[in-house]
Amino acid sequence: MKLFGSYTSPFVRHCRILLLETKTACEFIETDQAASAVQSPTKRVPFLEDGDVFLTDSSAIIKHLREKAGQTWMATAKELDEYCLANTALETTVNLFFLKRDGVDTDAFEYTRRQAVRIQSTLEELNKLNLPTQAPYNDAQLRLACYLGWALFRKRITLDNLPNLQAFLAGINQHPPFVETMPPA
Repeated sequence: MKLFGSYTSPFVRHCRILLLETKTACEFIETDQAASAVQSPTKRVPFLEDGDVFLTDSSAIIKHLREKAGQTWMATAKELDEYCLANTALETTVNLFFLKRDGVDTDAFEYTRRQAVRIQSTLEELNKLNLPTQAPYNDAQLRLACYLGWALFRKRITLDNLPNLQAFLAGINQHPPFVETMPPA
């Protein structure tokens, strides 16, 4: 099995955490944007090769890895909804990050301003969740942690006035697979 990705991608990080938690043998192959544009039809990371299985989305990869380990992925609709909520904030924040990096003034457009408001309102909703401060973590919580870690690393959000998210992140920052997959400084 081979997982292709970057050390800074929050989507890849979630896959790497799961590989560590399930003790699944897998070769990690660092891949940049140019290589992923050639190797994956989505032109992004992660993507996974497992024999004749080729997956191009982190959610599909996580489901595949859970099933390989004999585990359930998204046991309830509520867990799936929390995963989707975190994923919406993550994808929106990533999109605004890349737009800004490419020189787009995201404050100049109603659409991108609306996306910034979406991020904040989603963070406020996520702050209302009953979140654990120690393992085990489900995939909704791992996705949320990967998002928060990445967004803080990239200086895209603040957790000021979000004490529940602060406590959750402080707890998961002690979880060995989360610590081991932190982006390089």
